Amino acid sequence: MTGARSLTSGDLLLGELCRPSWWLVGASDEQRERIVAGPFRDRTDAAWAASTCEPGTASGVRPAHGLPRPDGALATCSTPEDRAWLGHVSAQIDRLPEGWDADVDDEDPLVTLVLEITAALAEAGLPLHDPAGPTGGVCLSPEPVFDAVVVAWRAHDRSSLDQLLGVDTDATVRQIMTRAVWDLLLLRGFAVDRFGSAGSCVVRPG
Repeated sequence: MTGARSLTSGDLLLGELCRPSWWLVGASDEQRERIVAGPFRDRTDAAWAASTCEPGTASGVRPAHGLPRPDGALATCSTPEDRAWLGHVSAQIDRLPEGWDADVDDEDPLVTLVLEITAALAEAGLPLHDPAGPTGGVCLSPEPVFDAVVVAWRAHDRSSLDQLLGVDTDATVRQIMTRAVWDLLLLRGFAVDRFGSAGSCVVRPG
């Protein structure tokens, strides 16, 4: 392998390696993935090292995050990026109307739907609307009666409340943005239908 430090059995006993890091793993003769190089500073360095593998081996080597085991395998664990992502999605969920889940069980499919929609929006860079702030965003209204989520767009208070751009412009922006969210959720596999006359849509599992 080029550009990557191979791991020896002695390395696995070193104290400084006993913390989650990025590694390259590949299938051994027993078809079990084992550490082949590392540790690396981050995912980017590990991915670069994988790209420099000798011809014919690159497809069998991949970056992974975790703790090295004495037998040379990797005990995988969540990455800092994963934890930051989960924190971001959790912060978005906190923007939903207070008490939205008061009458639904944690195992209710509606809860899963809300989480999946929120994650899809966050991955696209679209924030949920925070009722406590002026910035606007996507409004989610979970509706247990419909087993669905009503989705709409709310502009910044300058447009939606102060009407600085005019009533017609605000309505048009809301329709355009709601349609964009609609198309995004369709792309992600959700079932989306028009809801009411205010430019909202109702979203169900695909």
